[in-house]
Amino acid sequence: MSKKYVQKHDNLFANPLNKVADFKFDESVVDVFPDMIQRSVPGYESIIHTIGELAKSVVTEDSNVYDLGCSLGAASLSVARATESKRCNIIGVDSSQAMVERCKRMVQAFNLPNPIDIIQQNAQDTTIVNGSMVIMNFTLQFIPPSDRAALLAKIYEGLNPGGVLVLSEKIKHPTVAGNELLIDLHHQFKRNNGYSELEVSQKRASLEKVMLTDTFAEHEKRLLEAGFSDVVMWFKCYNYSYSVVILCFGFNFLISSF
Repeated sequence: MSKKYVQKHDNLFANPLNKVADFKFDESVVDVFPDMIQRSVPGYESIIHTIGELAKSVVTEDSNVYDLGCSLGAASLSVARATESKRCNIIGVDSSQAMVERCKRMVQAFNLPNPIDIIQQNAQDTTIVNGSMVIMNFTLQFIPPSDRAALLAKIYEGLNPGGVLVLSEKIKHPTVAGNELLIDLHHQFKRNNGYSELEVSQKRASLEKVMLTDTFAEHEKRLLEAGFSDVVMWFKCYNYSYSVVILCFGFNFLISSF
């Protein structure tokens, strides 16, 4: 039986700030994170559900699953529930101490057949071995661009044949007009979910220097150069893209695109 956690409303940017600080995954963000992500990221529940469905096909017995940038463990829990009939090791990694402390309490509240180990560490410093699945949900965009190619190459080397990387990212469109259109649509999505114009603008300013996005073509090029055999975009909504990156074929996937 799971312990119930009270979900707090995200109002971090509701009042005018004299200076908007760079966004950090600190205690204040952790407190409102479930509400923040539900109201800010289109298709989030579908992503988490699909990760579990994918895990049923690709996670193999006695292999490792890595959730890099695990936040509060939603993807790790989805994998754990989907792999009840298989013995595997699920490792959640996050660089934020506040996230890790809360995530440990969250996953311990569930009686899982495959326990989840939560580690405080940078994704770049994580050793990937015997991997059948690696998940990065909105993680790569917060990693310095100069570190991204090396991290993906390390993930590729640590995956077993048939393993997959699930990569979810906010992306930018290659043209200025197209990019602005997608940003406007995403901001309207936030307004429709109850965020004010002030909250939208202050959150954008807070993220400007810490969340550095790439185009889908840039992601694809870097992934193929790392060694992956294919990059499949299965879902896209506004400027959010969700992809399955395949080490080598051996599975059939149902791909959706919005």
